Amino acid sequence: MSKLHIAVLMGGWSAEREVSLLSGAGVADALESLDHRVTRVDMDRDVATRLKEIAPDIVFNALHGTPGEDGSVQGLLDLMGLKYTHSGLATSVIAIDKVLTKQALVPHGIPMPGGRIVKTETLFEADPLPRPYVLKPVNEGSSVGVAIVTDQGNYGNPIAAASVGPWQEFDELLAEPFIRGRELTTAVLGNEALGVTELKPKSGFYDYESKYTDGLTEHIYPADVPDEITEACKALAVEAHRLLGCKGCSRADFRWDDERGVDGLFLLEVNTQPGMTALSLVPEQARHNGMSYPELVQRIVDEALA
Repeated sequence: MSKLHIAVLMGGWSAEREVSLLSGAGVADALESLDHRVTRVDMDRDVATRLKEIAPDIVFNALHGTPGEDGSVQGLLDLMGLKYTHSGLATSVIAIDKVLTKQALVPHGIPMPGGRIVKTETLFEADPLPRPYVLKPVNEGSSVGVAIVTDQGNYGNPIAAASVGPWQEFDELLAEPFIRGRELTTAVLGNEALGVTELKPKSGFYDYESKYTDGLTEHIYPADVPDEITEACKALAVEAHRLLGCKGCSRADFRWDDERGVDGLFLLEVNTQPGMTALSLVPEQARHNGMSYPELVQRIVDEALA
């Protein structure tokens, strides 16, 4: 294995900054344990100048959210002629946008919830869908800004402008029918699905806090689901990875209505730059497949170089 100079790009200014710093630190430590030369870069507006000075062999993109996951940084790195991990510009633009993702995947038979974009101000006049329904930003990850609106919710009916929720932060939101049931996720590395994990939050739903606070969510691997559901999750995750043009690793998140069998399985989104923290799902599934964290990081670098 040749030794490389690798810039680990992390941090930035998105809502997922703190998680990105944790991912980046883990990746940098792993690369150093493999004797690579590592430069940690907490992304700021001068990132192009920094990278030009550093002149790495490759950039490990450990950013989450915008602008590191939406094609902006990918375009910059393309213009600079730098190799980088994970998906490229076009894939990143599409995958971070939940509406574009539906348009890319649903015509090919990938089951996803219906939904529509709504102007936030209209929520204060009437519900866009029958309750229960979900409201989420179009292009945020890690369940940032997600609200489940139920008959028993405390948001008001219609939603009150003073109630805390994503309507206070975004001019437009995606409204989707709420899918009852269970939370499943599948990591894809290269073109292979690693497995299926069920996520059981101790309370509420699998939101940002539940994802990144130790002890708030139980991870069950392999998921205790019928074989047909396991195989369907893996097949859909790989196919979505392929259709979107993902590189390296991705993670597909599902909701499964266990009263409907395989017809109750829906893909929610594809994350092109999954977390690499101690609580993150891709390293966890890789570990269950006999792959250590440093081996996973090296595999992602090798995929980018290939």
